[in-house]
Amino acid sequence: MEISPTIALEDWLKSCMARSNSREEMWIDFLRSHDVRRMAEIGVYRGNFARAMLNGCDGLTAYYMIDPWRHLRDWNKPSNHENAVLESYFQETKEKTEFAAQKRIILRGTTIEVADQIKDGELDFAYIDGDHTLKGIAIDLIRLYPKVRVGGFVGGDDFTISMWEHKSRFEPTLVFPFAVYFAEAVGAAIYSLPDSQFCLHKTGDGQFRFVDLVGKFRDVGLRNQVDPEKLLRVAMWERFPRVMGAVRKTRNLFSR
Repeated sequence: MEISPTIALEDWLKSCMARSNSREEMWIDFLRSHDVRRMAEIGVYRGNFARAMLNGCDGLTAYYMIDPWRHLRDWNKPSNHENAVLESYFQETKEKTEFAAQKRIILRGTTIEVADQIKDGELDFAYIDGDHTLKGIAIDLIRLYPKVRVGGFVGGDDFTISMWEHKSRFEPTLVFPFAVYFAEAVGAAIYSLPDSQFCLHKTGDGQFRFVDLVGKFRDVGLRNQVDPEKLLRVAMWERFPRVMGAVRKTRNLFSR
């Protein structure tokens, strides 16, 4: 059932957030309410999200599953396992989604390698949970956005305030703020959601809007995140977590 034009998407998202206990519940509610039939997931990994969406949304007729399921030499993130491990995850994903084999379309490869197998404007929804680096989110959004019809949506994971989602030896996570910049560039509305999620609406009217529904994303710049003092604190927490924890407790004690 389509949302009435008289009801703002912002209000609907707030009500959806209030009645959902997890990101899976929230997106199932979203897909059902927006009559999503054809969607793609980028970064399927072990298939848990795909299984939940396919199991919870009877209206889905096509579910594109995009993931290389192989070790990537130029991807410095914790999930970049060796080929044998990722092959086992691929087999695990197929087993978990076998009940919906007639709906799933497995595109094994990177976004650049396989995205053109989806027609422009074919998708109602695309969910991005892939690379998470600046390079990765840039490629995923730029390549997948044309595949989504006008009026459709792009959702995603790892929309985190801090770029240091993982330890500093790994590439930073830059889904935020890049997704906001991208929305402004294409004239779309974008909403921050709980559980580090975002929802971008391809309105077609060219009007950019960033609505922070979780109330944490006041600064969409990078200066504060790469400030030398902030980087030093990150390094100190990684190397001396007990000492830094004790310092924080002492500071909180004397600030009361």
